[in-house]
Amino acid sequence: MLRAIIVDDEALAVERLAVLCSGLDSVEVVGSANDGETALELIATLAPDLVLLDVSMPERDGLGVARAVGEMPQRPGIIFCTAFDRFAVEAFDVAAVDYLLKPVTQERLARAVGRVAAISDRPVVAGAPVAEWAEDFWVPHRGELIRIAAVDIDRIEADRDYMRLHVGSRRYLLNQTITRLEQRLDPTRFLRVHRSHIVRQDQILRLSHNGFGAWTIGMRDGTEIRVGRRYLSAVRRMASSV
Repeated sequence: MLRAIIVDDEALAVERLAVLCSGLDSVEVVGSANDGETALELIATLAPDLVLLDVSMPERDGLGVARAVGEMPQRPGIIFCTAFDRFAVEAFDVAAVDYLLKPVTQERLARAVGRVAAISDRPVVAGAPVAEWAEDFWVPHRGELIRIAAVDIDRIEADRDYMRLHVGSRRYLLNQTITRLEQRLDPTRFLRVHRSHIVRQDQILRLSHNGFGAWTIGMRDGTEIRVGRRYLSAVRRMASSV
């Protein structure tokens, strides 16, 4: 049984989540809060296993609560429940277990709670090492947000204000700049080859030169990507190290 608290500044949202939790045999709601400061007091006092947390709240918002929880001796699993998909990246940065978009469904909540239960026997304590590079990303897909493992991304291309993640035959859009993505990806696995393209290095099949100073990368999926001049030296270093 996971002991949970619900944090949302809207009373109806708290009530709705409580009703959904009552339909799950693995969850017991032990408290609720309508603002971030009260939530932190409850977490410190009750030591819950799970926090169902809204993002947008007065004074200290949900992300601020999650950051503060990260400094506690024992961290509960955090599931964000929010109407806004634009905070998913920040949620990943504060190690949320899941990110649910309102209106939250029973099925979606059950899956998220299952993830918390799966890691409940492996508690994370303050001071534990944090991965230097992103291991996965939250992306919107059919009305919810799903996790995409970084190692499953074949390549990334800029699409106006979004990044298009190519994962096998599937495509996902992520609202994040390509520079920020580049900073979060392991440089031993991923390589920026153009101002609008990042590729996973093991998906590169060949590097071609047209005889006039231009280089092109051939990907395993058949895609041809022109190498930008400012990225050519990094591409050459990659090729020479293979």
